[in-house]
Amino acid sequence: MDHRKENGTNIGKRKCLELTRDILNKAREFYIDFFIGHALKFNETESYIDKNGEQKTRKLSAEQLLTWAESMTVPTAAHPDIMDGWNFSEQFPGMPRDYRRSVIKDAIGKVRGYLSNFAKWEASGADKSKPSTPGANNHPTLYKQVIELELELVTRQNCFVEIKVYAGANWEWVRYPFKFSEWQNTRLNDSSWENKSPKLILRPNYVGLHISQEKTIKAKKVKESKEDPHLVTVGVDLNVKNLAVVTVREDGKIIETAFIKDEGLDQHRYQHMKQVYEHQWQSGKPVKGEHSDTKLWDHIVRTNDDFAHKASRTIVDICAKYPGCVLIFEKLRKIKRVRGQSKCHRANRKKANQVRGKIFEYSKAKAYGIGVVTLEVNPHGTSQYCSHCGQKGGRFSFENGKLVKCAWGKLFYCEHCHYEANADFNASVNMHHSFYNEGHWERKVKEPSKQAAKTPCSATRRAG
Repeated sequence: MDHRKENGTNIGKRKCLELTRDILNKAREFYIDFFIGHALKFNETESYIDKNGEQKTRKLSAEQLLTWAESMTVPTAAHPDIMDGWNFSEQFPGMPRDYRRSVIKDAIGKVRGYLSNFAKWEASGADKSKPSTPGANNHPTLYKQVIELELELVTRQNCFVEIKVYAGANWEWVRYPFKFSEWQNTRLNDSSWENKSPKLILRPNYVGLHISQEKTIKAKKVKESKEDPHLVTVGVDLNVKNLAVVTVREDGKIIETAFIKDEGLDQHRYQHMKQVYEHQWQSGKPVKGEHSDTKLWDHIVRTNDDFAHKASRTIVDICAKYPGCVLIFEKLRKIKRVRGQSKCHRANRKKANQVRGKIFEYSKAKAYGIGVVTLEVNPHGTSQYCSHCGQKGGRFSFENGKLVKCAWGKLFYCEHCHYEANADFNASVNMHHSFYNEGHWERKVKEPSKQAAKTPCSATRRAG
């Protein structure tokens, strides 16, 4: 029976994927128990010769542990004798070799992390917070021998992938349709990126293949870049209404500026948060394990993520104009709680801070993809000091045609040199000064203390 109206899928084909995931989780649990029972194997070492010809020792690699585990649990004609009680082939007959090796690799990583945390816990002598044994659930990794997907031959009219799945009694090939965007097709067929083994992701209303990619990037270290007298730096000041203010500096001058607006995101998000908390107030005490307004929360998260991606793309496009530049952000701080704010106000500020963090993370990843290094600088005083003369100024706003000093004013004004500018622009320019240790951010050389100066003399007298 074909239940295509239920989650929009063939229920029989989906059942095979779920059975495959479940049996692989059981196989992963088998090997986690096996490795924990033979934890001393992770401490074994081998000798090797490094590049300089020196003989050194190192722990066994994941490939060596995999080979050893297979020899101890899978009987073959070459080594029929295995450990008692650890016959993998009897418990999981007919499982393809690549599926078995994928769960062994997962188990090695999980157990290695568990043993490391357990050793730290033992060394600390703490009675609580003992690390728990690793769980066996994970998304299946599809190696080449269990999936047939030739990306070069895939078209929008011919979008099918064949996966070897567990049908309840045996393993068989099943053909699944899939869809993708033009951008995904271009990225997956880009020769500069290396495609890794896909992971099968099963959700209640979604089944997907997540294909990770790797790319070798060559970029200068920041210390080497600073030696260039014509280095271009791109400073980004993150805020709420102005999601980002980008300034580009070369030879001590600002040569480009860009304001990335929130386009009403903050107010839009606030109205949604207000609606969420009104519903919570009407419904009373929440029931444990139940979540209210899940669709509204998902909409808020997706909207924040979308704006963060768009802002980061604009930032990286600016960096692409100046090859070899350095991308500068200020080190993000936690938003202080303001007394008198409502619950939805505080939640909205938290979400705004999350958007700032996402913009930083997305920009950092995308910029490194084009060979641009990202750096965080000291944020102290970026909004308080004048980027023109270096003296301390203040933030103001206009009320009845007069400048009124306020902590969150949109205008920066310096009473020393009468410099007036957008407060976010002034902070973005000051980030360049912080990077070059100029003005207020100049590093001070500490003078030796008097006690340190007396120590050599007293030591000389005692020696005499």
